[in-house]
Amino acid sequence: MKMNLPNKLTLSRVIAIPFFIVFFIIGIENRYIINSIISIDFYRLLAAFIFVIASITDYYDGKIARKYNLITNFGKLMDPLADKMLVVTALLLLTETKEVHYLCTLVVVLRELTISSIRLVALEKGIVIAASIWGKLKTSSQMVALVLILFKAYTINNVFNVMTYIIFYISTAFVVISLIDYIIKSNDVFTS
Repeated sequence: MKMNLPNKLTLSRVIAIPFFIVFFIIGIENRYIINSIISIDFYRLLAAFIFVIASITDYYDGKIARKYNLITNFGKLMDPLADKMLVVTALLLLTETKEVHYLCTLVVVLRELTISSIRLVALEKGIVIAASIWGKLKTSSQMVALVLILFKAYTINNVFNVMTYIIFYISTAFVVISLIDYIIKSNDVFTS
């Protein structure tokens, strides 16, 4: 199978995940303390940039696929899976460093498992459940919130830190709303 550009972008997001993990973990052990307020973490910064680039590919793979009619079954399967893998990986790492509360991570993981299960049942029954605006808001707000959290270690601005977590909790609310919306839209899956 020849890979088109959107599929390559999706695959690059999956390939970026191990690099993100490695640099994030190395960064935990290699902080350079400048003073009691500021620390420089080159590897954490590198992990954050990898996450940013991977997140940007999510926007462009879908846009290019729709614009040039390059939508494939591989893309339909792997694009949302790559998003979930990237977001859940970042959440688990940030939970480990206590930058994200474990309950938020648990809500996200349970949502993704629930929706993936519903999709499998729907696929088996030949039912297609269209993505909603809530799912798109969830994904984009999660990516923005996680980028801000990854970079928040480089600022001592309390307003920035508060805004970062407000955006994160809004994205967690979208997780719940999109789950409810998805369950309502998948009513045919349960009743047929």
